[in-house]
Amino acid sequence: MQETLTIILAGGVGSRLTPLTNHRAKPAVPFGGKYRIIDFTLTNCLHSGLRRILVLTQYKSYSLQKHLRDGWSVFNSELGEYISVIPPQMCRGNKWYEGTADAIYHNLWLLSRSHAEYVIILSGDHIYRMDYMPMLKQHKSEGAEVTVACMDMAKNEAVSFGVLTTNNQNQIISFIEKPVNPPSIRNDVNRSLVSMGIYVFNMDTLYSALIEDSENSQSSHDFGRDIIPLLIKKQNVHAYKFCNSLGRVAKNCYWRDIGTIDSFYNANMDLLKPIPPMNLYQQNWPIHTYETQFPPAKTVSSVTGNEGIFINSMIANGVINSGGLVQNSVISSNVRINDNATVIDSVLFDDVTLEKGCQLVNCIIDKHVTIPPYVKIGFNKLEDSKRFYISQNGIIVVPESYQFS
Repeated sequence: MQETLTIILAGGVGSRLTPLTNHRAKPAVPFGGKYRIIDFTLTNCLHSGLRRILVLTQYKSYSLQKHLRDGWSVFNSELGEYISVIPPQMCRGNKWYEGTADAIYHNLWLLSRSHAEYVIILSGDHIYRMDYMPMLKQHKSEGAEVTVACMDMAKNEAVSFGVLTTNNQNQIISFIEKPVNPPSIRNDVNRSLVSMGIYVFNMDTLYSALIEDSENSQSSHDFGRDIIPLLIKKQNVHAYKFCNSLGRVAKNCYWRDIGTIDSFYNANMDLLKPIPPMNLYQQNWPIHTYETQFPPAKTVSSVTGNEGIFINSMIANGVINSGGLVQNSVISSNVRINDNATVIDSVLFDDVTLEKGCQLVNCIIDKHVTIPPYVKIGFNKLEDSKRFYISQNGIIVVPESYQFS
């Protein structure tokens, strides 16, 4: 759609996802055995017909840029289609981006030259399927200047998000960022309506709002904290309800903000459920990515006669299980699992080797790690904490290229 410009914000530090973000941006973190987190947002754009995309990067962006180059050079520039990676330009001063709104403000010249009527703003670190076209159509039909995608969730979870309330005309009348006591939706006192960080703006409305915000020295230059609450007071700002009857992935209610180690781990574990809430096998909405061409995964007998066994797990290409046991786990490409090694309730990234007899439970193992023979991780929290990060829910994370002594 030539009238619409899409901007994906992919430059956050991702500090709460440490150590997975020690050397990469959060949208570039591997997910689900073969994907990167940003693949889900980009796939939504691809299937929604949004082919003019700017990806705004900032911190530790090399891995992300490489992935976009290798896996997402799929659009035709002769038709005006593109995915362009935009590093910080510092076009307006010599500072890094100071908020989500400030990131776009520094690139206003790109908005001007796009000649688009509408701007869709997305985050690069969410896991979900969504057809953006019905949201854009609603935005036009209701004559809105801004439309905010939202979904309802339990009040105790809503404290981490922007919470909004609407009137009978679907107009947003209040927006509070991370409230201690979130307001309830009208028909359920235990649930609240939260922003998904997905916005449709009229171009002129966005342009004016960013200019005004840049001149406010008290602003944090953030859409949720500053831009949206201000526009509600003077513009026609509407809500779009996610998980409705519209679009080609209608009633698909799964959306996860991958902000912490525990949320990342839980989203991976969701893929292993008998009926997964995020079904990667949905044929009319395949998730696009880049994947190195490895041979198929296989199990073989070890020298001691043990059979390699996989139970309720996702296995990527290039994996060889030689006499080990893998249960309820997500195993990425080119992993080696040797005799009597066990992997339970864990996520392994690419190029991990488990030597004989080692045991893992409730772990995330980043790339290029070899676990020595008979090492146990996940069985002794005190010992594990001396070497590794442990999340609030007890997930142990072994960082990329970790060397065991």
